[in-house]
Amino acid sequence: MAAVPAQGRKAQDPDSNVPRLVTVVDRVLEGDVVLPKFQRNFVWTRQQILDLLDSVSRNYPIGSILLWQSTEQLASERTVGGLAVGEQRHGYPVNYILDGQQRLASICGALHWEPQDDPQSLWNVIYDLEQQEFRHADTLDDPPAHVMPLRLLSDGFEFADRASKAGSAELQERAKALYNRFSNYQIAVITLRGMPSSEVAKVFERINSTATPLTVVDLMRAATWSPEFDLKDEIDELLGVLDRKRYGRVDTKTMLRTISAAADFGFSRDDMNRMRDLSREELERAVESAGEAAKLAVDFLTTQIRTPRANALPYYNQFAVLVEIFRRLPKPTAAQFDAIERWFWLTASGEYFKGWNSRQMADDREAVRAFARSESADIEVGAGLPRSVLWRRSQFRTTNAPSKLLGLLLAEAHPLDLRHGRRIDTDRALSWQNDKEFHHFFPRAFLKRQGLGQNRANVCANLIMLSSVTNIYISDQPPSVYLKDLCETQGTATIRTRLATCLVDDAAFDAAQRDDYEGFLQARSETLHQRLMQLIGTSADGAGEYVAVPDEAENDGEAGEEPVDRDSAD
Repeated sequence: MAAVPAQGRKAQDPDSNVPRLVTVVDRVLEGDVVLPKFQRNFVWTRQQILDLLDSVSRNYPIGSILLWQSTEQLASERTVGGLAVGEQRHGYPVNYILDGQQRLASICGALHWEPQDDPQSLWNVIYDLEQQEFRHADTLDDPPAHVMPLRLLSDGFEFADRASKAGSAELQERAKALYNRFSNYQIAVITLRGMPSSEVAKVFERINSTATPLTVVDLMRAATWSPEFDLKDEIDELLGVLDRKRYGRVDTKTMLRTISAAADFGFSRDDMNRMRDLSREELERAVESAGEAAKLAVDFLTTQIRTPRANALPYYNQFAVLVEIFRRLPKPTAAQFDAIERWFWLTASGEYFKGWNSRQMADDREAVRAFARSESADIEVGAGLPRSVLWRRSQFRTTNAPSKLLGLLLAEAHPLDLRHGRRIDTDRALSWQNDKEFHHFFPRAFLKRQGLGQNRANVCANLIMLSSVTNIYISDQPPSVYLKDLCETQGTATIRTRLATCLVDDAAFDAAQRDDYEGFLQARSETLHQRLMQLIGTSADGAGEYVAVPDEAENDGEAGEEPVDRDSAD
């Protein structure tokens, strides 16, 4: 009788049992327990491997193994711990490893490794019976009699023969105890049955918060994999479109959204999950369509918005919607280009994409459709309008949206350096590799002397673009001092003109000459707000008012880390 698909069955209660560890290892090697491709690669260090082996030898608990039994045919690795595993039996349930990969791979590798001119292998592990410790060997030469290669534990007769030559009776007893401990060590195995992949991801994330969670990209890669199609490769190819244009990268989930939209589904997780039902040819067409539109989106962002790099985008998900806009409308008219610009500035300013949920995603998809069919002059979204208080409340950080929006506004104004009058290299500033092109108009050290803390000094309204030379010249001087000096050497009219390119108007300049920080922030915020509203233009019609709530826990992340969508709620 044909097996009933997992998604058509009612989820059963988890099954728990406590088999011997070596039995679970045998199931892995036989292909009954498999490692799905959505799992991360083996990442344990040599010391972690030794610590695990030591825990088993001392009968310490090493945690449980979590399996997911399903008839869903997901892509799985053909090796574990560098060892080839048996073929899956089609039509039969498969036990996918959800938690315990690193531990099982370590045991498989250490016990079943076969040397092949690789003395530096992770699995070249020995046990010193005299020192009673595990170590990594760095040679394939036969070790001294009191040293036991761990790989011999998988063969009882060979291990017994080796143990009989270990030396004293005490050492032989230690060898016997080591063999018995590994042979009889038991481990808890929990098996989930009849559970859809979406629920499995939730279970995994909740019970193992320290592990890499199952992302929708991981699950879709596994669900759509075939020898001829690997979604990871296709997403990498899409990201290559950005690489070839030297635009940097957005996160992989954003790229998956573009593929899902190109398949005429949408942007949400549920939409992306529907792609598992597509044929390889349909998936390839969606990837190709998204790739062509991505090129147009990058061209628009670099030429119209002047974002030189992807990490200059306030929100990565703006890119997903832009790709869909250009997929449906590859040759916009001049008026439509203007409307797309207005949409960009509106959605970048009101935190519309922070908490982007499935309802918004569906509304945005319909808005793009209507715009592409010329049923509306603007891309109508439910974004609220910002207020000038945004700039006085939001902290300047290299990853938050208000800071990136400030950078784009300044770049759009073509700022001039206050001291030498040359144009600031905004492309370098907007690469956001660091914040060295952004400087505090009221120096932090000066404000600290006035009793104002870091948070108050570091608001977006206090930041402008300056050359490093000018910043060193300003140092910790009060604005009244360095502005007076600049006006005397350059001329007041010249300094006012240069300040205007930095979106500092006469009212803010006058407040700065009095060292009136609050007056400066008020005036500068109004100038930034007015310029932003000019860029939003008619897209503001009908939009409500919005006050951004600053996120004090914003994480700047590490340089070079893989881009991650931290904004959407879906």
